[in-house]
Amino acid sequence: MTDRDLFPSSTHPPLPPTSEDEQFSRLRLLRSRRVGVTTYKRLLTEHGTAQNALAALPEVARAAGVQNYEICPEAVVQAELNAARDAGARLIMQGTPAYPSALDEIADAPPFLWALGDPGLLLRPMISLVGARNASSLGVRMATALARDLGQDGYTVVSGLARGIDTAAHRAALSTGTIAVLAGGVDTVYPAENSALAHDIAGTGLLLSEQPMGLRPVARHFPARNRIISGLSRATIVVEAAAKSGSLITARDALDQGRDVLAVPGNPFDARAAGCNQLIRDGAILVRSASDVTEALAPIGSGKETDVAPRDTAGKKSPPEPAKETPLRRVAALHQQILDRLSPSPIAEDQLIRDLAVGTSDAAPVLLELELDGRISRQSGGLLVREK
Repeated sequence: MTDRDLFPSSTHPPLPPTSEDEQFSRLRLLRSRRVGVTTYKRLLTEHGTAQNALAALPEVARAAGVQNYEICPEAVVQAELNAARDAGARLIMQGTPAYPSALDEIADAPPFLWALGDPGLLLRPMISLVGARNASSLGVRMATALARDLGQDGYTVVSGLARGIDTAAHRAALSTGTIAVLAGGVDTVYPAENSALAHDIAGTGLLLSEQPMGLRPVARHFPARNRIISGLSRATIVVEAAAKSGSLITARDALDQGRDVLAVPGNPFDARAAGCNQLIRDGAILVRSASDVTEALAPIGSGKETDVAPRDTAGKKSPPEPAKETPLRRVAALHQQILDRLSPSPIAEDQLIRDLAVGTSDAAPVLLELELDGRISRQSGGLLVREK
């Protein structure tokens, strides 16, 4: 089911979530088959309440060619809520004060988050730190120093609980506050070797996931997880990353979300540094220490960078300097232009390139990256479609 499959029934905006029944119904809507974030939000916009959207969903599915459609059973949602209660997890719904404001700004923000630990960390300034699973000794030392010093500077360190760089960052920031965003349920730790670390994070930090309780992650869940890591934060730092890696997916997500990307340079003969060196070549901010990070970002408590614009001689705030266009930002802009142009309705690749008015040599690698990320797919005859 896609947005084009959903025929409009009304135009009023979604009602604010004010009751347990509405929260239950919204969760049930999101957990229904073939309802992703985009479809969920479209249904709420069209029907006003989750109860109305649930009532309309079977007919919407039939109009999309899906026969014998059944919405998620109430018992499934109740079982998820019971599992969360037993684990001590808290449900945070978009549109409520507890929902992180930075994440709320991204287009595909998750409607629900399960939180296990201290949700107050979501209200603090956050910075993401990601990198290679097979990290070098120098990479681990760098991640440890950055996470420790940034934590002492007042940042909550966000990462993905993976081996290597993520693990080092979480451990170094345990005393100052760290958030681990999981690809599966908050009660299902992957990799298993980080179970003890996850337990410690739940005690002093926060485990976070958009996935149902008990869900074991599969490959497609990790790119979706990455957008949350970058979306929570003011900036994303990449410590070590191969030329094609999940860390670079997180960096591209950050750029698509209008966030800063920073990278630690590495030995050009080490494949684990290839991605970081590429990011720096294309315009990412070079990082040698935590001071490079804090100097590159607006001071904590000053608001967004546009709120700290320089003042002219008359004392009036001058408009901020436009962001310098770099190859990295040009590629990020092309990513978004391609996604904006594509839809579930197929379009020929050569037609898309003509519409974008870019060269084939510029578009081809970006299309390949989006295809590898699972955000677009190719059909026979050279047709492209955007995935849900």
